[in-house]
Amino acid sequence: MKNKIKVQRAIHNLTQDDLARKVAVSRQTINTMEAGKYVPSTVLALKLARVFGVPVDALFELEETD
Repeated sequence: MKNKIKVQRAIHNLTQDDLARKVAVSRQTINTMEAGKYVPSTVLALKLARVFGVPVDALFELEETD
C-alpha cells in the first residue's frame, strides 16, 4: 500500500515526532509507515486523515499486489 504521509507532513510542517504525538503512536511507527513497511489500522488511518484534513483515500492507495 502506498501512502502520502511524508508529503502531508511536509505540507503541514510536522516532524515525525509531532505527527506521532498527534495520533498517539511512536515516531518509529510513523517512520515505518512512511517506508511502506507497516499498514496502519483503520482507526490510525482515520486519525492521520483527520490531522491532515484529507480523506483517507487521499493518504493511502492500494497497489496491484495488495
